[in-house]
Amino acid sequence: MAAPTIVVAPDKFKGTLTAAEAAGHIADGILRVLPGADVRRLPVADGGDGTVDAAVAAGFRRVRTRVAGPTGQAVDASFAVRGTTAVVELAEASGLVLLPAGEPAPLTASSYGVGQLIAEAVRVGAHRVVLGLGGSACTDGGAGMVQALGGRLLDAHGVELPPGGAALRSLDRIDAAGLPRRYADTEVVIASDVDNPLLGPKGAAAVYGPQKGATPDDVRVLEAGLTCWAEVVRRDVPTGAESASPGAGAAGGVGFGALAFLGATLRPGIELLLDLLEFETVVAGAALVVTGEGRLDPQTLHGKAPAGVATAAARAGVPVVAVCGRLELTPTQLRTAGIVRAYALDDLARQDTGGDPFAGAARYAEEAGVLLAKDFTAVVHKEAAW
Repeated sequence: MAAPTIVVAPDKFKGTLTAAEAAGHIADGILRVLPGADVRRLPVADGGDGTVDAAVAAGFRRVRTRVAGPTGQAVDASFAVRGTTAVVELAEASGLVLLPAGEPAPLTASSYGVGQLIAEAVRVGAHRVVLGLGGSACTDGGAGMVQALGGRLLDAHGVELPPGGAALRSLDRIDAAGLPRRYADTEVVIASDVDNPLLGPKGAAAVYGPQKGATPDDVRVLEAGLTCWAEVVRRDVPTGAESASPGAGAAGGVGFGALAFLGATLRPGIELLLDLLEFETVVAGAALVVTGEGRLDPQTLHGKAPAGVATAAARAGVPVVAVCGRLELTPTQLRTAGIVRAYALDDLARQDTGGDPFAGAARYAEEAGVLLAKDFTAVVHKEAAW
């Protein structure tokens, strides 16, 4: 058998392996069986946490900086740059994981640091910013981001509003004169699969607020703040962005802020990231694609990274298998997603007396690579079929 090309393109296994680590361990397993194979590691992401890491693994340059975290404390953050394109990840600045001591701050958490990352990306020469939205701690409609970019949000006394979605109830007017012209000339593309509007029962506060620690009373406060924000934006910044626009509710409403103030467009996260990572070029001539994530479940079928990878691979006529921590899809559901077989770390751990799929994730990911390589060899030799 001629040396095959195998593309290993998993998302992260949340809580155990980054996408790059998962790709590396799976690739190591494949090479134990097929030492001459051309194994191409391409960690992926869908716009949530891990997006910058995936871009860096694909050749983007990491730029490190310090920004305000969700509660205002300075945090280390980074974005990725290649040419005049920058990849900015909200979770790097305003993510739930950055809350001090993990203490939720649903009413006061801010997206200010996201604006600082965008500003720094433009300062170093980016003309196009891919903004990954996911894992946010804030429900401020992107107000903090706008303030960081030079906009002023004022109450009836002309005083600048403090951070957070609750403060938006006092918003009287927006002074956008401080937003530099260079942002209007910057293309901003939101990488997100969230199509929720900003307001209402399917909006940012109602759906995602409780995930950020908001009580029912907090949700009502945030809804009131976001409603005021949307009304004043419509009056003072007439860009045509609507609070009902699909994706406006992404990341606590940061989607709305980006649509209204940055003229952003919205694309499915994994589709956009695969374009950035030049997946079509990487997969050309491949015999197999391996994707995966921590859990393959019905949600995977709705725009998650493995389904996006499978769709892109199908266009190239390349079969796809998956490695996952836990498998909750039937064989029929897998094939509907374009995945011919899946290998679950849970199953491997059960076969290993006392095995722990979390503590042993690296070892089991490599073992999954061994198994899928053996199955691939059998299929190539027509001894088995997917």
